[in-house]
Amino acid sequence: MHSSARYGGLLTDKYELTMLAAALRDGTAGRRVGFEMFTRRLPEARRYGVVAGTGRFLEALGQFTFDDSSLGLLEEFLDSQTVAFLADFRFRGDIDGYPEGELHFAGSPILSVRGTFAECVVLETLLLSIFNHDTAIASAAARMVNAAGGRPLIEMGSRRTHEQAAVAAARAAYLAGFAGTSNLEAHRRFGVPVLGTSAHAFTLLHTGPDGESAAFRAQVAAQGVDTTLLVDTYDVATGVANAVAAAGPGLAAVRIDSGELAVLAQQVRDQLDRLGATRTKIVVSGDLDEYGIAALRAAPVDSYGVGTSVVTGSGVPAAGFVYKLVEVDGQPVHKRSAGKQTRGGRKQALRVARESGIVTEEVIYPAGRPPAVDAWARTLTVPLVHGGDVVADTGVAALAEARERVASGLDSLPWEGLKLAHGEPAIPTRLVGGD
Repeated sequence: MHSSARYGGLLTDKYELTMLAAALRDGTAGRRVGFEMFTRRLPEARRYGVVAGTGRFLEALGQFTFDDSSLGLLEEFLDSQTVAFLADFRFRGDIDGYPEGELHFAGSPILSVRGTFAECVVLETLLLSIFNHDTAIASAAARMVNAAGGRPLIEMGSRRTHEQAAVAAARAAYLAGFAGTSNLEAHRRFGVPVLGTSAHAFTLLHTGPDGESAAFRAQVAAQGVDTTLLVDTYDVATGVANAVAAAGPGLAAVRIDSGELAVLAQQVRDQLDRLGATRTKIVVSGDLDEYGIAALRAAPVDSYGVGTSVVTGSGVPAAGFVYKLVEVDGQPVHKRSAGKQTRGGRKQALRVARESGIVTEEVIYPAGRPPAVDAWARTLTVPLVHGGDVVADTGVAALAEARERVASGLDSLPWEGLKLAHGEPAIPTRLVGGD
């Protein structure tokens, strides 16, 4: 895996460093603590979440340091003791968590971060910004993958979000089961398959009465017949005829980007078949989300291009994760704020399933004290960082494993848990033991 992302220590919020300064001054900075990342509830309309961002966070952790330029800025509001501490900062604690690609639910202890207060507190913003973004994207993408019923999806939303968020979104969508992305940086950095051919501009470039045909011939000459021709710049039926005339019946695919997609797809399929292009596939795009994809299940569509809805989490741009202190010197601590209570102590979780493999509940318990269950169950938490060293794979192979984990997780959900309609989480969460 190659990366050009830069994760300096200033990717944080000021209050984390002012807390650090106060803790260094009063002697509490070195107390051993445990923080946890979790959601109090799933976002509206979500029956499950897909953990994403683990690989990016573990990569960022090693780069989360403070250079001379950063320290110079911090001297504006921090005392010399705190600046000296940050000059030598490196996370040296332990982190356990759910593997990337694992499903999660309300209360799931996604990450457990342990070390001194000083080294754990400064990770809050970095950690939450990565996981809240990537998990929201992967969770939306997984709903789209399920709605597509096995047909491939292409992520093509780079122009609808921040340029660096676009790269992370492409990775998260691929993790959730998308076939690839249009984003070249995601291909370079994470090995995500890259896809794409042309836009309406290329057709419009070729003016004159034969302009569309000339554009198609030029594209085929450059890319061969194993390409996708965009047929809806003008009249769709004429576009299909010109596409087959330019490429022959061996044309790989045509794309429709506007109009009543279900009706047009059927008309295009009939026309392609009459022209002998029976193996030419139909790609559709144009403001699709999981509901639009589901509505096209009966149409002769072979694959989907999805942009804005996937890179914005399809209405849920953040997963809702929080990062809370749950343990100090081995003793549980609790937040009791109205509506924002936390349960103290480090926790782990089991996923319980029937013999068929369909999951029935998630059981959260005090770390190291798993309850007895009268069913098949597996532990969800795995080691990620030990003594500051990353012990989990973060490369291309790990991303492939995460894709498999998402697919397996979706297959394990009860059928009602996959519905797009609003409703209860796919499985209940049960808390046992603890204080």
